[in-house]
Amino acid sequence: MLRFGTDGVRGVANSELSPELVLALGRAAARVLYGPAGDGNARGRADRFLVGRDTRLSGPLLQAALSAGLASEGVDVVDVGVLPTPAVAFLSSADNLPAAVISASHNPFADNGVKFFSAGGTKLSDEVEERLEVELDALVAAPSAAVGRIMADGSALERYERHVLESLDGRDLKGLRVALDCANGAAYLTAPQIFRAAGAEVVSVLADEPNGTNINDDCGSTNPARLTAAVAGTRADLGLAFDGDADRVIAVDAGGNVVDGDRLLALFATDLAARDLLAGGTVVVTVMTNLGFHQAMAAGGVKVHTVGVGDRYVLEALEANGWALGGEQSGHIVFRSLATTGDGVLSGLLLADLLCRRAQPLDQLAGAALQRFPQVLRNVAVANREGLAEASAVWDEVNRTQALLGETGRVLLRPSGTEPLVRVMVEAPTEEQALAAVGRLVEVLHACLGPATLRH
Repeated sequence: MLRFGTDGVRGVANSELSPELVLALGRAAARVLYGPAGDGNARGRADRFLVGRDTRLSGPLLQAALSAGLASEGVDVVDVGVLPTPAVAFLSSADNLPAAVISASHNPFADNGVKFFSAGGTKLSDEVEERLEVELDALVAAPSAAVGRIMADGSALERYERHVLESLDGRDLKGLRVALDCANGAAYLTAPQIFRAAGAEVVSVLADEPNGTNINDDCGSTNPARLTAAVAGTRADLGLAFDGDADRVIAVDAGGNVVDGDRLLALFATDLAARDLLAGGTVVVTVMTNLGFHQAMAAGGVKVHTVGVGDRYVLEALEANGWALGGEQSGHIVFRSLATTGDGVLSGLLLADLLCRRAQPLDQLAGAALQRFPQVLRNVAVANREGLAEASAVWDEVNRTQALLGETGRVLLRPSGTEPLVRVMVEAPTEEQALAAVGRLVEVLHACLGPATLRH
């Protein structure tokens, strides 16, 4: 039975995520988002659905399957081609149409997935995803007369690039030397074109030759080593690494230091607050955000609202409260007045603009943004992750560790939603303390829940 995760449906392409399953998912999406086709008559031509993808080898196969499922329910499909996820979200918002992206984000090329957006460019609510799951389980044949068209939109890329450039409000990036790592993904054309159009000198472009199997392969936001070397070799002022579908970004300063999403979000929050553009004086983060971020925001008078892991929860909080900024440590940054989802290229462009406006190098700005606490993360394979809530010995150890750390550290345990894992995170004044605390927690988890071997 198909189940949605925090970012759509994902699995190994052509096996876990088969064309047959994706075709049925397309039919279910048409029924849930547009309603049943009716008494056998074709739908009205107002029923359209945008579909894009990243550069994975399985992308055209699964895009065709999803499009066929939508069209078999009488919905017209607009193929926007290879585009970043945030570009598809922008088009969904601009045209007020539901949309889907065939992508597994930062995962290896063998994986793929389907992310849906409601008309308006926002991610589906839990209630709508549950309706999709129910519809998929109960799916029956559609009337043969309900057949939609599948057509291409050649203007999608240009529209998105124009939208991102408009965020500069007429400013440019002249004099700034930039290196880009496109992860052999959806930003391989978009990112270099946007930065050159903004006036930056793009001195190096890495991982911009996708072949279907090299997406996220030793490159991109999860592997910035090549970008770090390129920044040093070209004397760039700024390096930016995107992930496969370009909804996240990680930066590299001129000294070769990686600047993660926490530091980027701290920079953006304080900059917006200084310009009276931080709605509600609040920034939204997840429970994984470093303790140093919270302390830096408190010192700067910025309120922090914390949600669960996943950019969808960040977006929900922004929407519900009318706030302007939120994000994750992984590099998902959401500027709600400009986008309906995390956008790596947009965030990278606004970071470059910030450097130009402040006339300071990134290492100085990022170093002053926050004092990061050492953070140790561990995925602990267990036999019975469902038993975590009742494992009193585990929570006793969590409470004991938190009491020892006090306000100088933090402990977080959460079960994986899809794997036999408990995710453990400890922050402490030193890495040695964090490692020791994680070690104790792993021992108690195995004693209470049993060790397990992950399947590969």
